[in-house]
Amino acid sequence: MSAQRQIRRKTVKDIAAAKGSDPLVCLTAYDAPTAALLDPHCDVLLVGDSVGMVVHGLDSTVGVTMEMMILHGQAVMRASEQAFVVVDMPFGSYETNADQAFLNAARIMKETRCQAVKIESGAYAAQQISHLVDRGVPVMGHVGLRPQAVNVDGGFRAKGRSQDERARVIDEAHAADEAGAFAIVVEGVAEDLATEITELVSCPTIGIGASAKCDGQILVTDDMLGKFEWTPRFVRRYGDVRTVISDSASAYADDVRNRRFPGDAETYALSKRKAEG
Repeated sequence: MSAQRQIRRKTVKDIAAAKGSDPLVCLTAYDAPTAALLDPHCDVLLVGDSVGMVVHGLDSTVGVTMEMMILHGQAVMRASEQAFVVVDMPFGSYETNADQAFLNAARIMKETRCQAVKIESGAYAAQQISHLVDRGVPVMGHVGLRPQAVNVDGGFRAKGRSQDERARVIDEAHAADEAGAFAIVVEGVAEDLATEITELVSCPTIGIGASAKCDGQILVTDDMLGKFEWTPRFVRRYGDVRTVISDSASAYADDVRNRRFPGDAETYALSKRKAEG
């Protein structure tokens, strides 16, 4: 009998080595069944704090907790085999100081067994990134539109519209790179700014609403699958799950109400042999 093929999970070196090479394929995952389906096709699965909006119905990511991220991270790790899994650090879990960031990142990695964490890389973040990397925690940065800053920005708005804002995003990307981030998500910026950041930093950039010039792309899976009525402009829908679920539920409800379900095929009956015995 031939030995079963050993599946090797991608490592931080594999992701970092993609700079300037074949684009990285990244999607979000929050549960085991979805992670199992996405895993063969993705280089990176991100357990994003977008779970708060996509799964839990929050109006922003600000209300997401450590417990939520760990629960969903555990589910994704159980079901995936080869993708590199990154878990978002939620709002309030890393901003205060480097020690706070390390303790919470260490907890996430211990309890989920993920390969890395992601933090939104504001001006404060370089110290935290360096502190984490020095202590064995791989960090993915995130610049441009930062969803956790929604209350400061007054909504989800693209970044880099003014020269000052553009310079700030570039500085944050450069600082995250210098601090040791192995990759940086670039969200909601114009193509020329995404190109400039990609050329500036030594690590791969992963775009979301930032053009094909980045070293990889990520989307919220539920947006990509068409689960919601509205999706951001930068999303391309590759499916229509919303219609499939709605139509399936409607057909089921109709069958139940008309006593067509369950039918003979779905109903248990006493076997003839037992009845005769």
